[in-house]
Amino acid sequence: MSYSVGQVAGFAGVTVRTLHHYDEIGLLVPGERSHAGHRRYGDTDLDRLQKILFYRELGFPLDEIAALLDEQATGKADPRAHLRRQHELLTARIERLQKMAEAVEHAMEARRMGINLTPEERFEVFGDKDPEQYAEEAEQRWGGTEAYAESQRRAARYTKGDWQRMKAEVDDWSARYAALVNAAEPPTGEQAMDMAEEHRRHISLWFYDCPHEMHRCLAAMYVSDERFKAFYDAMAPGLAAHLKEAIEANAARHPV
Repeated sequence: MSYSVGQVAGFAGVTVRTLHHYDEIGLLVPGERSHAGHRRYGDTDLDRLQKILFYRELGFPLDEIAALLDEQATGKADPRAHLRRQHELLTARIERLQKMAEAVEHAMEARRMGINLTPEERFEVFGDKDPEQYAEEAEQRWGGTEAYAESQRRAARYTKGDWQRMKAEVDDWSARYAALVNAAEPPTGEQAMDMAEEHRRHISLWFYDCPHEMHRCLAAMYVSDERFKAFYDAMAPGLAAHLKEAIEANAARHPV
């Protein structure tokens, strides 16, 4: 049984022009011709075409493909060695594609987090801190919540100037709260509670509505999660625990 050039083009997902070109350069010469001189392809031709397309997918130039296939046809190439070579090539390509997929995922993740800045702008705003460091974990833990969705909606709109203003507010609050802790102000004092309220309002302004009870839950995480604890304690030793108590005291004076 044989097939026309149009049928083969449809089977293989290539153009008729491509098959004509392969014939002209001797890469794939049809085994038969019709009475009218039209190309007819048999099963052996289709098998060769399949191999050609495989090597093309791997990026081989046509002249190298021709040499490989001719070696196989004349028996100069060991079929097992050829299969091993195919396996090696496919494995290498899979690894490259996985790396490409990972790069695309990182880009998508950055878009989801709204960090739509150039590398230079990101360094200017965040320094050596990575704003996406815990993005995947955050999505896994809170991705189904309205608070998370609202945070993503807001962040997606922020410009470089917005991120700079937000960071400036965080830096200012951090310096003032560290001074408060270093001055041994009690976490249940008026000043500490006021700064805890400022902390809550910052979250509500920039990310999502944060009622006092939710703020309590965040406060517990600030001491139970070593990464959050390290972040706050880097401002001043013991600041994470101090802030937790201040947030709880502030929530208590704002009953639901």
